[in-house]
Parts: sequence; structure tokens; C-alpha cells
Amino acid sequence: MQGSPHRPQDSLFYAEVRAALTSATLPRSSRPQYAHDDPLPAAQPSASPRYASALPPAERQLSRARATTLEAPSRPSHHAPALALLQAVARNPDGLTRAQISREVNLSDPLLLQETLALLCHEGHLSVSDGRYVTAAEYRIPPLKEENDQSSRSRRALDELRAELGAAVYLGRYVDGEVDVADCADGPQTPRVNEWVDFREAAHATALGKCLLGQLDHEGRMDHLSRHKPVRLTSRTIAHERRLLSVLEGRQADDAPVLSLQEYAIGTVCAAVPLSGGTAIGCLALSLPVEHAHRLRSAAQTLSLRAPTLLLHLEI
Repeated sequence: MQGSPHRPQDSLFYAEVRAALTSATLPRSSRPQYAHDDPLPAAQPSASPRYASALPPAERQLSRARATTLEAPSRPSHHAPALALLQAVARNPDGLTRAQISREVNLSDPLLLQETLALLCHEGHLSVSDGRYVTAAEYRIPPLKEENDQSSRSRRALDELRAELGAAVYLGRYVDGEVDVADCADGPQTPRVNEWVDFREAAHATALGKCLLGQLDHEGRMDHLSRHKPVRLTSRTIAHERRLLSVLEGRQADDAPVLSLQEYAIGTVCAAVPLSGGTAIGCLALSLPVEHAHRLRSAAQTLSLRAPTLLLHLEI
């Protein structure tokens, strides 16, 4: 990927590297202890309000972001049935009855079906007339005319989201045990992240990678980490395996945004949300320069709200 060869300096990380090199020549009992040597290091605290005003603006924004938990917008906690339901209705321009929807998506739980339909109608994704559910016009999927229609539709959807968010947008997938950045929409004012370390080797440090790993089961995560050992890319990277697993497994909501605050590259913050249909594992991600960190929360929430609709147009 293209990007500027000059990256912001990470003085704290460089100091840690120098200290580690120095300590390597000392007897083990004399070596200094680092946070990543502890059995389970505590998360980095946010700055005290008393001293926060002394931080540079970007650092103050990151401090506030660390102190605030992003909450996913209200929608079905088990969003896979909702997405499958939307896809089924969108492909039938004349709409479907509740019984037809149940058969199409193989959803036998009548209460879950009722609650999902009610919420999707409330949010404007669906409407009902004469007992038939139809999608809003902008969500309907026309028949494919050519083989490249799907890729054109995906590109258009990502470009529209990039323009709405004012950020580079990425489509990520987990395929055959590896992280895959399937597509990226960027521009002169919304540059993509400089891939200075292969994204396949840095899943532990990117929001996109952590979002994909978070959708695996415990055995799947352990398998991935056994093949791609977490390493420190910046002073903010979580490289301690137990702590990383604790973060991945301790998320409060399956569809809550995942953040990476300068963990992959100093000067860049990013967010990702799950984008999964059936057995496929995918996500949508965005990246922003650190000077725009104050926009990360709202951009991540918009990304989460757009995910169900975008899944109708994206191929994961």
C-alpha cells in the first residue's frame, strides 16, 4: 500500500527498546521490570483530569477515548438473523410474508422473528403492507446483469461510506485462517494506512484484525496467535498474549466497535465493526489521522449503523 515514508516518531517505544537492549547485558536479577513482563498487565489508564489540560490536543482526545466505552447502537444483539432477513427481503421486490421470511432464513423462533421484524421496521429498514414486508427502495438489490456487477456495487457502497465518514474505509475478511483486506476506499483527503507491517502479521494491533479475531472461538484465536505471535509495533501495542485474549474475549457486545489507538502505527487511530453473514467472518473498518481522533467515536457509531445495509451490497 502507498503511504508517506515518514512516520511520526514513537519516542516512548524507542526508549523501551534502548532500555531492553541495555538490560540484556545485565544479570537477570538486575534487569528492570516492564509492564509486558507482568502476568497480566493492567490496561493503560487515561490521564487524570487534573493534568489532562497539559497534554497536546491529540493526546487529550485519546485520553478521553480510553476513558469512554463505545456502545453499539440499539439493534438486535444477534445481528446475523437480522442481516439474513434483510438480504432475503431485499431480493424479493414484491416482499415476503412472515411465514415466507421464516422459511427463507430458516428462523424457527417466532419470538426472535417478531422482535427482529419489529426493530427493523422501527429503524426504517423494512415496511409492512397487506401482511408483506418490503425493504426501503434504497436497500433493494437489483438482479445482477454482469459478472462484475457485484464488485462495482461493493466499490460504490464503500466509496459512499468513505465520503460520509470522511475516513478511509476497509472491508476485512477472515479466510483460511488469515486476515484479508479485501477492499479499501480511500482518497487524497482520506488516505489509507501505510501498511508498514503486513496486516496478516499485525491482526493483534489493528482494529480490523482484532474485530476479526474477536469473532473466532477460543480455539480459533489460539490457533491464529500460535501462527502469528503478537509483537510490539508501538508503545501502545498489546503484545502480551493473555492480556490480548482477555481484551478479545471480554467485549461487552458482539457488535460493539473495536478500537485501535496508535497500536499499529503512531499517528493513526482506527475502528472496526463486525460484518458477518452466515458462516462468513468479516468486518468494516475505518482509519483516521490522530489529529482527528475526536471524530472516532461518532464515525465508529455511524459505521455500526450502516453495517446491516452495507452487507446487502458487499460480498464477504
